[in-house]
Amino acid sequence: MRKTIVSIATVIGLVVSSNVAFADTAKPGQSMTHMKTAVGVTSTLEAAGVVLYVQGGATSAVIGENLSAATSQVLFHIPVTANKAGVQHVGSNIIFFNTANNQYLTLKNPVIDLAKGVVSAVVPQAGDAKVDILTITNASTAKPKITNDKKAKQRTTAYAGTTLVLAPGVAATIASVLGLPVGSLPDGLAFGTADVTLYSRLK
Repeated sequence: MRKTIVSIATVIGLVVSSNVAFADTAKPGQSMTHMKTAVGVTSTLEAAGVVLYVQGGATSAVIGENLSAATSQVLFHIPVTANKAGVQHVGSNIIFFNTANNQYLTLKNPVIDLAKGVVSAVVPQAGDAKVDILTITNASTAKPKITNDKKAKQRTTAYAGTTLVLAPGVAATIASVLGLPVGSLPDGLAFGTADVTLYSRLK
């Protein structure tokens, strides 16, 4: 199982998000990532007894009636506390939790790398290995919208609508770690979309 986790390839250019408080008081070096799961993801997971949530500095909210509703989605706000090797979310975790047996899979400190087209994370259940968990399907065509605020001496670089899917083998790995029946989650499951906004000093 560990070998499977380490070998799987798949954030969140994602889908990723940051502290909402930065929206009105953003400063250079800060950023904001919003990750929204695709329609059907939460209901698919809930049907298998799995709840998806975030912890640490991140927050989440349900869009729709409830997690089991076919059209419901989960919106994540994940703080970006460092910008190394892509957009790195230090201190935030994405959790897949099986309510039937209390087994869980942790995706720790997710990193969005648009250049490589992947979202990776540290997985404690795999010996703290860094694993590619999501594939950014439109990374090669994602173009940032750049806004320069000369008065505030700040540049805003925004990537909108990046799409994420589980990397090959990841769905099977999640099912294995959580103790779910084989085939509970479809391979290459469309996970969601992400918007990333970065703030830097304008020279």
